[in-house]
Amino acid sequence: MAQLLPQALLTVIDEIGKLPGVGARTAERYAYHLLRANQTSNDKLANAITALHSGVKYCPVTFALIDASQDVSPLYSDDARDKTLVAVVEEPLDIIALERTGQYRGTYHVLGGAISPIDGIGPEQLHIPELIQRITSDEVVEIIIATNASVEGESTALFLQRQIENHGLKVKMSRLARGLPVGVDLEYADQITLTHALEGRRIL
Repeated sequence: MAQLLPQALLTVIDEIGKLPGVGARTAERYAYHLLRANQTSNDKLANAITALHSGVKYCPVTFALIDASQDVSPLYSDDARDKTLVAVVEEPLDIIALERTGQYRGTYHVLGGAISPIDGIGPEQLHIPELIQRITSDEVVEIIIATNASVEGESTALFLQRQIENHGLKVKMSRLARGLPVGVDLEYADQITLTHALEGRRIL
């Protein structure tokens, strides 16, 4: 059977299809869009992707994403940030969600994932030892465990709590409140969400 599309286009479709959340049809649309775009636009995209690894690195203290020219994350070096308050998140992009609230003035610590044996991710692959060290060096008063409300996120939060306790560190540990989103009926809520909603119920 004859090949329906040029090989160069098929190659682009195949590479785009490897991105998370991108299905076959979406990959085809993206590739066709790139084909129709002018060369200058495509060159800018190609150059941006090429420069990605050389222009971005991880903060050696918080493991947030920073410019390659920076030594540490501005969210850590800023004197206006409270280093005694640390929000622990799974991935660097989780920081953006908390910063958008405009309500948090502490610092962050990125674990680099969540414990997930089925995906081959164990505690030893996360930045937990570095967090333990920071609690002492920065005289941390409170740790906000802001991992995701998933089985993996809950397991990671529990492991983290035990590790801090096992090291004999006297620090307040809190967890982001969980509950039912506005506009969601009980029958459509998952078990984890309902459990946290019950645990975090308020007196009226």
